[in-house]
Amino acid sequence: MVDRAALVDYLATGARAPEDWKIGTEHEKFGFRLDDLRPPTYEGERGIGVLLEQMAQRFGWERGYDGEHLIALKRPDGSSITLEPAGQLELSGAQLSTLHQTCCEVEGHLREVQAVAKDLQLGFLGMGFQPKWQREDMPWMPKGRYKLMRAYMPTRGGLGLDMMTRTCTVQVNLDVGSEADMVKKFRVSLALQAIATALFADSPFTEGRPNGFQSFRSHVWTDTDPDRTGLLDFVFEEGFGYERYVDYILDVPMYFVYRDGQYLDATGQSFRDFLGGKLPALPGELPNRNDFADHLTTAFPEVRLKRYLEMRGADSGPWNRICALPALWVGLLYDATALDAAWDVCKNWTLAERHQLRDGVPRHGFALPFRGGKVLDVAREVLAIAAEGLRRRARTNRNGVDERIYLDPLIEFVTAGQSPASRKLELFHGAWGGNIDPVFAEFAY
Repeated sequence: MVDRAALVDYLATGARAPEDWKIGTEHEKFGFRLDDLRPPTYEGERGIGVLLEQMAQRFGWERGYDGEHLIALKRPDGSSITLEPAGQLELSGAQLSTLHQTCCEVEGHLREVQAVAKDLQLGFLGMGFQPKWQREDMPWMPKGRYKLMRAYMPTRGGLGLDMMTRTCTVQVNLDVGSEADMVKKFRVSLALQAIATALFADSPFTEGRPNGFQSFRSHVWTDTDPDRTGLLDFVFEEGFGYERYVDYILDVPMYFVYRDGQYLDATGQSFRDFLGGKLPALPGELPNRNDFADHLTTAFPEVRLKRYLEMRGADSGPWNRICALPALWVGLLYDATALDAAWDVCKNWTLAERHQLRDGVPRHGFALPFRGGKVLDVAREVLAIAAEGLRRRARTNRNGVDERIYLDPLIEFVTAGQSPASRKLELFHGAWGGNIDPVFAEFAY
């Protein structure tokens, strides 16, 4: 029987012993045609469908379909390639033990994508927001889930369709050891998520012009759907645990129920009603655990709990920043001393201060004033803690180098006091002469 207690148990049984903690990294990227820089459609000789089919043929991926459409690739190690709504290509990596393995996985994936894309005259770009094309220029992928969301999103916010079609992120999924460990990691990562947003800010352009933001992608989430986004203030309240998160998820309106290969429209309906057999989309039917697992994926807070924690605050970027994002959070959360130090940084921040960071960082990034200094000062402190955490982990590669090397791009940014977005803005106003097109050549994978 699936009831509230079973849902709590579903989350709780994801806990692992520290020696079994893994690293799962996901990243998205924009495709573009080399001749006109337009995003490729699903259909056509140079379409995303052909790209997926050729990757399956050449590199041994197993195919996944939505109806008759090839929309995903999978491997036995748990890694997969999926499509975001406008064809953004996402790698969901395998559960790996070290950041060295993660970076090798990313590099191998990008080599495969490049090999196929070259023949199709396609390129791929890692940024947080589509820098050139309007929403109307973005294609839609043939996935049933996205059809439902496309109709529902405009009823809940002004930028939901932009979130779907014009944003890309990199995130890391990390394990917890117990409910108490989950609570501490959740609080630390939720409070510091805005610091990660500042470090990875890389979406300063909209439709070919500066948009006034460091991370416009992060801003987009503030006008997407208030029922399922934002800072979860209740995480910091006394008594927070798995039960409280389940109550939150049960109050997030549903999108769909998946049955027999079809997405049934349940937009706006209640999972609580589903538990009682009163869901209008499936009257009399009760949910199973897969239904709950699906529903968990339809909440989009800054940090999301499944049977692990997902860090969701970073813009996508080039390959070395894909490796840097898991390095930051592994350094902070997978070493007990670092976790304590990170909590010391943010434990006395007020609710108002956490919201000040969430609301201000997307526009101002490192320059946002905070507690007598700037966000840049906090970023330096947090990076130093993460580096020490990775040093203590002492996971070395074949050359005896530990995982701190993957923080180097972030250390460079805070040393210079410049975000990736600031550097692109300098190029736009300087060498690029006010033309956004060079970004597709200079920053493509």
